[in-house]
Amino acid sequence: MATGLAQARLAEERKSWRKSHPHGFVAKPEAQPDGSLNVMLWRCTIPGKEGTDWEGGSFPLSLQFSESYPTKPPVCAFPAGFFHPNVYQSGKVCLSIINEGDGWKPSISVKQILMGIQDLLDTPNPASPARHEAYLLFIKNKTAYKRKIVEQAKKYPSLP
Repeated sequence: MATGLAQARLAEERKSWRKSHPHGFVAKPEAQPDGSLNVMLWRCTIPGKEGTDWEGGSFPLSLQFSESYPTKPPVCAFPAGFFHPNVYQSGKVCLSIINEGDGWKPSISVKQILMGIQDLLDTPNPASPARHEAYLLFIKNKTAYKRKIVEQAKKYPSLP
Protein backbone atom coordinates (compact mmCIF):
# COMPACT_ATOMS: atom_id res chain seq x y z
CA MET A 1 0.00 0.00 0.00
CA ALA A 2 2.82 2.41 0.83
CA THR A 3 4.33 2.00 -2.63
CA GLY A 4 0.99 2.83 -4.24
CA LEU A 5 0.59 5.90 -2.05
CA ALA A 6 4.16 7.07 -2.77
CA GLN A 7 3.78 6.56 -6.52
CA ALA A 8 0.38 8.26 -6.60
CA ARG A 9 1.72 11.27 -4.70
CA LEU A 10 4.78 11.48 -6.96
CA ALA A 11 2.57 11.31 -10.06
CA GLU A 12 0.62 14.28 -8.66
CA GLU A 13 3.86 16.11 -7.86
CA ARG A 14 5.10 15.55 -11.42
CA LYS A 15 1.83 16.79 -12.91
CA SER A 16 1.87 19.89 -10.71
CA TRP A 17 5.54 20.57 -11.51
CA ARG A 18 4.95 20.30 -15.25
CA LYS A 19 2.09 22.82 -15.03
CA SER A 20 4.02 25.35 -13.00
CA HIS A 21 7.55 25.49 -11.62
CA PRO A 22 10.08 28.20 -10.79
CA HIS A 23 12.16 29.49 -13.70
CA GLY A 24 15.52 27.76 -14.12
CA PHE A 25 14.64 24.73 -12.00
CA VAL A 26 14.46 21.20 -13.40
CA ALA A 27 12.83 18.22 -11.65
CA LYS A 28 11.93 14.98 -13.38
CA PRO A 29 11.91 11.28 -12.70
CA GLU A 30 14.96 9.41 -13.94
CA ALA A 31 14.59 7.73 -17.32
CA GLN A 32 15.29 3.99 -17.37
CA PRO A 33 17.18 2.26 -20.21
CA ASP A 34 13.84 0.89 -21.50
CA GLY A 35 12.40 4.42 -21.69
CA SER A 36 10.16 4.09 -18.63
CA LEU A 37 10.45 6.50 -15.73
CA ASN A 38 11.62 5.70 -12.21
CA VAL A 39 9.29 7.95 -10.23
CA MET A 40 11.17 7.07 -7.01
CA LEU A 41 14.35 8.87 -8.22
CA TRP A 42 14.20 12.40 -9.54
CA ARG A 43 17.03 14.27 -11.24
CA CYS A 44 16.86 17.95 -10.50
CA THR A 45 18.76 21.14 -11.17
CA ILE A 46 18.76 24.14 -8.88
CA PRO A 47 19.84 27.50 -10.30
CA GLY A 48 22.00 29.81 -8.21
CA LYS A 49 20.03 32.86 -7.13
CA GLU A 50 20.73 36.10 -8.97
CA GLY A 51 22.83 38.54 -6.97
CA THR A 52 24.47 35.81 -4.86
CA ASP A 53 27.83 34.06 -5.07
CA TRP A 54 25.93 31.07 -6.48
CA GLU A 55 24.64 33.06 -9.48
CA GLY A 56 25.56 31.54 -12.83
CA GLY A 57 25.59 28.00 -11.48
CA SER A 58 23.08 25.27 -12.18
CA PHE A 59 23.50 22.63 -9.49
CA PRO A 60 22.54 18.96 -9.97
CA LEU A 61 20.57 17.35 -7.16
CA SER A 62 18.92 13.95 -6.79
CA LEU A 63 15.77 13.23 -4.81
CA GLN A 64 15.52 9.59 -3.73
CA PHE A 65 12.03 8.76 -2.52
CA SER A 66 11.22 5.69 -0.42
CA GLU A 67 8.09 3.60 -0.36
CA SER A 68 7.23 5.50 2.85
CA TYR A 69 6.93 8.84 1.02
CA PRO A 70 5.21 11.21 1.84
CA THR A 71 5.33 10.05 5.46
CA LYS A 72 9.14 10.15 5.21
CA PRO A 73 11.09 12.79 3.26
CA PRO A 74 13.24 12.03 0.24
CA VAL A 75 17.01 11.85 0.53
CA CYS A 76 18.31 14.94 -1.26
CA ALA A 77 21.89 14.92 -2.51
CA PHE A 78 24.25 17.00 -4.60
CA PRO A 79 27.22 15.25 -6.22
CA ALA A 80 29.76 13.88 -3.70
CA GLY A 81 32.23 16.55 -2.63
CA PHE A 82 29.81 19.45 -3.15
CA PHE A 83 31.17 22.32 -1.04
CA HIS A 84 28.69 23.79 1.42
CA PRO A 85 28.49 23.91 5.25
CA ASN A 86 25.16 22.04 5.26
CA VAL A 87 26.07 19.36 2.70
CA TYR A 88 27.90 16.22 3.82
CA GLN A 89 30.95 15.02 1.88
CA SER A 90 28.65 12.36 0.38
CA GLY A 91 26.49 15.15 -1.10
CA LYS A 92 23.52 14.58 1.23
CA VAL A 93 21.79 17.83 2.17
CA CYS A 94 21.21 18.72 5.83
CA LEU A 95 18.09 20.90 5.99
CA SER A 96 15.31 20.90 8.59
CA ILE A 97 12.39 20.65 6.13
CA ILE A 98 13.79 17.36 4.77
CA ASN A 99 14.73 15.97 8.17
CA GLU A 100 12.20 13.39 9.34
CA GLY A 101 12.80 14.16 13.02
CA ASP A 102 12.77 17.92 12.59
CA GLY A 103 10.74 19.94 10.10
CA TRP A 104 9.42 17.35 7.63
CA LYS A 105 5.68 17.38 6.97
CA PRO A 106 4.00 15.14 4.38
CA SER A 107 2.42 18.25 2.84
CA ILE A 108 5.82 19.64 1.75
CA SER A 109 6.06 19.55 -2.05
CA VAL A 110 8.99 18.90 -4.38
CA LYS A 111 8.81 22.58 -5.33
CA GLN A 112 9.12 23.62 -1.66
CA ILE A 113 12.05 21.23 -1.15
CA LEU A 114 13.96 22.59 -4.14
CA MET A 115 13.29 26.22 -3.27
CA GLY A 116 14.32 25.54 0.35
CA ILE A 117 17.59 24.01 -0.84
CA GLN A 118 18.17 26.98 -3.16
CA ASP A 119 17.72 29.31 -0.17
CA LEU A 120 20.10 27.18 1.88
CA LEU A 121 22.86 27.59 -0.71
CA ASP A 122 23.25 31.31 -0.01
CA THR A 123 22.15 31.25 3.62
CA PRO A 124 23.92 28.33 5.32
CA ASN A 125 22.80 27.29 8.79
CA PRO A 126 25.91 27.41 11.02
CA ALA A 127 23.91 25.77 13.83
CA SER A 128 23.68 22.55 11.81
CA PRO A 129 27.04 22.00 10.08
CA ALA A 130 27.47 18.88 7.96
CA ARG A 131 30.92 19.55 6.50
CA HIS A 132 33.57 20.81 8.89
CA GLU A 133 35.90 22.40 6.32
CA ALA A 134 33.11 24.42 4.68
CA TYR A 135 31.67 25.39 8.07
CA LEU A 136 35.03 26.70 9.35
CA LEU A 137 35.68 28.68 6.18
CA PHE A 138 32.16 30.16 6.31
CA ILE A 139 32.58 31.17 9.97
CA LYS A 140 36.22 32.31 9.97
CA ASN A 141 37.07 33.54 6.47
CA LYS A 142 34.11 34.79 4.43
CA THR A 143 36.37 36.02 1.62
CA ALA A 144 37.94 32.59 1.09
CA TYR A 145 34.51 30.95 1.46
CA LYS A 146 33.05 33.26 -1.20
CA ARG A 147 35.98 32.50 -3.54
CA LYS A 148 35.39 28.75 -3.12
CA ILE A 149 31.65 29.15 -3.86
CA VAL A 150 32.28 31.24 -7.00
CA GLU A 151 34.76 28.57 -8.21
CA GLN A 152 32.19 25.86 -7.57
CA ALA A 153 29.48 27.76 -9.47
CA LYS A 154 31.80 27.80 -12.49
CA LYS A 155 32.00 23.97 -12.35
CA TYR A 156 28.24 23.81 -12.85
CA PRO A 157 27.43 26.42 -15.50
CA SER A 158 23.84 27.48 -16.05
CA LEU A 159 21.85 25.54 -18.57
CA PRO A 160 21.20 27.35 -21.87
